[in-house]
Amino acid sequence: MRPVVPRVAAVHDISCVGRCSLTVIMPILSCMGIQVCPLPTAVLSTHLGGFSDVAFHDFTDQMSDFFQHWKREGISFDCIYSGFLASGEQIDTVTEFIDEFSANKPLVLVDPVMGDEGRLYSVYTPKMQEHMKRLICKADIITPNFTEACFLLGECYQERILEPNLLKDWLVRLAGFGPSQVVMTGIPIGNRQIMNIGYEQNSGAFWEVVSEHIPARYPGTGDIFASILAGALLWRQSLPEAMKLAADFVAAAIKATYKADTPTREGVLLETVLPQLGLVWAKANSEKEGGSKFD
Repeated sequence: MRPVVPRVAAVHDISCVGRCSLTVIMPILSCMGIQVCPLPTAVLSTHLGGFSDVAFHDFTDQMSDFFQHWKREGISFDCIYSGFLASGEQIDTVTEFIDEFSANKPLVLVDPVMGDEGRLYSVYTPKMQEHMKRLICKADIITPNFTEACFLLGECYQERILEPNLLKDWLVRLAGFGPSQVVMTGIPIGNRQIMNIGYEQNSGAFWEVVSEHIPARYPGTGDIFASILAGALLWRQSLPEAMKLAADFVAAAIKATYKADTPTREGVLLETVLPQLGLVWAKANSEKEGGSKFD
């Protein structure tokens, strides 16, 4: 039987210029044969990095109206996927949304977007960090970057990790919050390399994916990684397969963009590399034995 199209509820903002959040999430998951239903947290004229006088409309008050309508219509989701949340109220609303739509046991991926390069974003107070800890308790998988893992666990940030194996304990501790799978991204290990480490609680297994470090930072790369990870897991790829697919595509997108020397605030040149994802994904799916969750 031909699989139906799985449906993801993507709880993210819409930054209309800058290639991040929903403007990269929707094309990526669509390319992977997945329907994306956005639950907007806010609408911005651009993202907040590198632009001034950003026009901003907060959607917090509308979020519950949206998903209560979905519930009355009998709409369900195969995955609930959240990203940057700008207030404790938004985090609590997403927690409520997950509870309301838990009947069919959707895959819940929480990307706890709170900061980068050793610093929290300005809105993230200690109180909001506690809200985020409660949200990740609801997740099946979380994808913190190294900075976010430090703050969730109360650990000190380091510019370079000399013994990456010591971070395995961090993954186990993060899984202790509730998620059965954890992927920590953007770990600086030196020698122009960045590492992602994954952990699966049920098997006790760990996996590593190492990529070349490119000396440029683009918005939206975390959104791209988490989106591909979610899509691959929905189609029954294993966690290490999903991690490698996501890391390889992000690396290719960064390399192509760095070579083109476009302004970093515009994000990666997704349009030029997205066809590669389509080809790789089609090949991976054709080689995958067995069915998917959606047979």
